[in-house]
Amino acid sequence: MQFHDFINKIDQELKSPLPGPDFHLKMMNQARANTRSKPNEFTRRSAVLILFFPKQNSVYVPLILRPAYDGVHGGQMAFPGGREEKEDENLIRTALREAQEEIGIKAIDVKILGQLTEIFIPPSNFFVLPVIGFVNYQPEFYPDAREVDEIFEIQLDEFLDEKNVQIRKVNVRGNE
Repeated sequence: MQFHDFINKIDQELKSPLPGPDFHLKMMNQARANTRSKPNEFTRRSAVLILFFPKQNSVYVPLILRPAYDGVHGGQMAFPGGREEKEDENLIRTALREAQEEIGIKAIDVKILGQLTEIFIPPSNFFVLPVIGFVNYQPEFYPDAREVDEIFEIQLDEFLDEKNVQIRKVNVRGNE
């Protein structure tokens, strides 16, 4: 699909009701679905930017590899984003600020299409708002070495290819 056709389609889709928490449950692993962790008075808010951009007549999105550190998200792949700060007027601004800090995009160039349903992440006790945006050009990325080990430019078709979907057991801090 051509980039601008894709952006128009996403723009239209975001005007429809979102599948929300029911879809979250469908896609999460069984251990997470069975967790008793619920949002509480200490739950913080954050946002990530799902940034679409054109490259070689295709649609791409950047993912970051977080540095290995002794925290719940160390060494994980992620969308650029992070915690809401007091100076952020809203979570969309949080997503743009964090993406600019982490991968060096020009936040002012990003056109926001909308947002997905917030999702609760029990290990870090965060509500995360996925924000959908795009730029009309292939950006140059400048990773912040403190927050990003590597930036991967992933073709959207890779996410949609069923052969890339896997179910496997992994051990995370003693839990399978």
